[in-house]
Amino acid sequence: TTTTSIMKYILVIALGLVAVVVARPNTILDIAVVDAETRDGADVDLAHVQEGEAGTAVTGEYSWESPEGITFVVKYIADELGYRVVESNAIPADSDGVRSDGTQGDLDGDSTEDDIDSIET
Repeated sequence: TTTTSIMKYILVIALGLVAVVVARPNTILDIAVVDAETRDGADVDLAHVQEGEAGTAVTGEYSWESPEGITFVVKYIADELGYRVVESNAIPADSDGVRSDGTQGDLDGDSTEDDIDSIET
């Protein structure tokens, strides 16, 4: 009957939409540049990988190699609370030797334990 045919057609479309949503990749950005050259002629390697849902929350890391051969890495999160570095060997330590771990700063205006909890989830 016509009703059964329409229902089958709607079911096929719905299943197709579900398949498209499920198959959507989580990686937003994945770049690797090897043997690039800076303006002053120095060779540099760099990479950037980012995952998550753009416009909602993403995590990622980028790295580069200095002319001296040192690889620097920055891991970050960007969400409704802003961009935060959660781990890096490229960020200088403060006078107590503390490096950024994503918990520094007042993320929502009240400096509570919720600031730390929001990063760990």
